[in-house]
Parts: sequence; C-alpha cells; structure tokens
Amino acid sequence: MSAVRARGLTKTHGHGQSRVYAVDEVDLEVPQGQMLAVMGPSGCGKSTLLHLLGGLERPTGGEVWVAGRRVDTLSERALARMRRRSVGFIFQAFHLVEELSAAENVELPALLAGRSRRQARRRADQLLDRVGLADRAGHLPSQLSGGQRQRVAIARALANDPLVVLADEPTGNLDSAATLDVLRIFEELRAAGQTLVIVTHDERVAATADRLISMRDGMFVDDTLMAGAHPRGLGALFGLEG
Repeated sequence: MSAVRARGLTKTHGHGQSRVYAVDEVDLEVPQGQMLAVMGPSGCGKSTLLHLLGGLERPTGGEVWVAGRRVDTLSERALARMRRRSVGFIFQAFHLVEELSAAENVELPALLAGRSRRQARRRADQLLDRVGLADRAGHLPSQLSGGQRQRVAIARALANDPLVVLADEPTGNLDSAATLDVLRIFEELRAAGQTLVIVTHDERVAATADRLISMRDGMFVDDTLMAGAHPRGLGALFGLEG
C-alpha cells in the first residue's frame, strides 16, 4: 500500500507573467515503510512539497492521497483531523511549546485527538523512554539541548501513531553527535515499518534513506534507490563510533 501518493501536484505563487512554480506537476508514490529523502538547492520546492503532502498547504493543482484517501479536497476541519491522525511533523526549529514540559509537549497531539489525559500521559511516557528522554519528562524545552529538543519533537510526532512522518531539515540545527542520535531513531522507526519523508541538505542524512529524490525548480530531476544504512553503521558517516 502507498502511504502517500501525489499526481500532477502543483503549487504556484503569483499570477500571469509573475507566476512562480514552487512545485511543478510532480508525481510521487511512497510505499508504506519506505524512508525517502528529498534534496535540492534552497528554494527548489522541497519544503513546499512536504507541506502539500501533509496538508499544511493547499495545492494549486493535482491530487494528494494519504492512506488511500484523497486529502486535497477535504474541508479545513477534516484536513486538520487527518493531520492529527495520519501525519506526524518534525521541523528544524522544533516548534515546541516553551511553557510546557517535554511530557506535556508530547501529550498535546493525543489530547487534541480526543484521548484522555491518562492515555496521553501514558503514551508520552512510552515515547520519551523510546527516544531516551524518560529522565527529562518534566524539563522545559529551555532546559534541554538542541538534540534533546529534537528528540522530544520526534516523540510528539509519533504521539498518535501516524502512518507517515514528514521531517523538514530535522538535523539542520544539530551537531554530528545529536544528528546521529536522531538518525538512529529514524532507523528504528523504519525497521518497525514507519514511513518517513525527510527533506534535508545533509548528504549523510540522505545516505541513510531507502530512496533519494533530487529537486530543482519545483521538479524532480532524479529518483534513486539507495542502499540504506551505511554498511559499517551510522557512526561511520560522521566519523563517530556506531
């Protein structure tokens, strides 16, 4: 089954001669369980593509399907419900709520999806343990390192067991050691059958994916199957012990 599918996906800005194609009639199919990396120069449409796939932006043309359901025609309320249930987002800037603890940040999507506070807290505790931050559950984001904040953001993205996780430059603000920690979590997610679409400038991150798409001027210029994890372990990509 395809986790995400797009046909003729287009996003333009402006009108007439000033019209700019951020995404230009691309077709995409991401099978369930695949880790896809998308690379390209700044302004090529990578982040816009991710936002269109996750329903954060509406396309100008074309279709988007998530879990077999067309989502670009949904109402705003139905689209928000789809995002909460089927898509997890991870951003470069973390986007954690500064006034909430790590556990409360992870609880938030589950509460918005209608789970009880007890259910949300139990899920948050499980996820923080999974990303190695059980002992930081009560800490505010300001009390955490960049790598720890990103791991909280990953846990939050998984709160509702989404079919697909969309990550926009998830290691862009991290040093090599923290990036390695994040990639190890991604490897575990992929091994468990999670679908990931990752926008990145880092060739080391892209090298861990099953598949790499290169973008330029809003279009796909290359689509390559990759070997996946480095044969000598992730640490070898960063000059660190795996």
